[in-house]
Amino acid sequence: MPIVIRFHQLGGPEVLRVENLPTGDPGPGEARVRHTAVGVNFIDTYHRTGLYKVPLPSGVGSEAAGVVEAVGAGVTHVAPGDRVAYAGGAPGSYAQFRVMPAERLVKLPADVGDRQAAAAMLKGMTVQYLVTRTSPVKPGDTVLLHAAAGGVGLIAVQWLKALGATVIGTVGSDAKAELARAHGCDHVVVYTREDFTARVKEITGGRGVPVVYDPVGKSTFIGSLDCLRPRGLMVSFGNASGPVPPVDLLQLSTRGSLFITRPTLVHYTSSRAELEATAADLFAMMRSGKVKVEPSTAYPLAEASRCHRDLEARRTTGSLLLVP
Repeated sequence: MPIVIRFHQLGGPEVLRVENLPTGDPGPGEARVRHTAVGVNFIDTYHRTGLYKVPLPSGVGSEAAGVVEAVGAGVTHVAPGDRVAYAGGAPGSYAQFRVMPAERLVKLPADVGDRQAAAAMLKGMTVQYLVTRTSPVKPGDTVLLHAAAGGVGLIAVQWLKALGATVIGTVGSDAKAELARAHGCDHVVVYTREDFTARVKEITGGRGVPVVYDPVGKSTFIGSLDCLRPRGLMVSFGNASGPVPPVDLLQLSTRGSLFITRPTLVHYTSSRAELEATAADLFAMMRSGKVKVEPSTAYPLAEASRCHRDLEARRTTGSLLLVP
């Protein structure tokens, strides 16, 4: 019987169980997909720990690539044999097979590999909406990007450079700094030994940056606000260090009439048209070579708990995969 990774209680990586469950046939509007590669993201740990609530028992995972095996009534945009990928929706991608809403599937171009797609869908579409819609970046802008050597970070660095931006990136080690620079990061701050706020002020001549992209959360939030120029935008899109505590709005006025947003991919791909346009933009960037996505580490599907331990311990860089 097919392997599925699920958890029945909240907790650390040890709560992830390898189970054998039947997949079933797709109903109306659904498709059954045989996964060839599964993407791993920090949001998967939020579901597992209960930071983001899900009903128990629950599957894990928000993105994957694979091949359509069967479709239900009313499904016309994909067919059996199509190579597809998806991101978002209810957790459950850590599995060999999955029956899911077909509306979340997009066809893969022939020259985008399954592992590339599984490593890029959620992270790459996140970058797409962050830098082109949440805060459209213009040539000549200088931006601050936290976790620049992570899965989202390495894609974001490349995309920002393609838009003509100067990128200040924070990382946790010299090895990660080297990786960020290799992907185009102009200024790299190792936050474990440097004050990133002071470095941003130094790099920008005291002016600050118009936008901060922050997937880290609690530990970087106040420092990030202090990096912004007047009327700058704080884009908080993750909680790797924990959720941001309640914010006194007066902090925004005293720091220069600042703005804050907490965007999510689901709200930027809520319609089929938005999903297809976002994915098409990502695939175009990948096919042009402006954004290169190569998974840094692949784990067997049955070793999902080990993957989560490495991810949360900050032992990983780039995009991670589980291989069924």
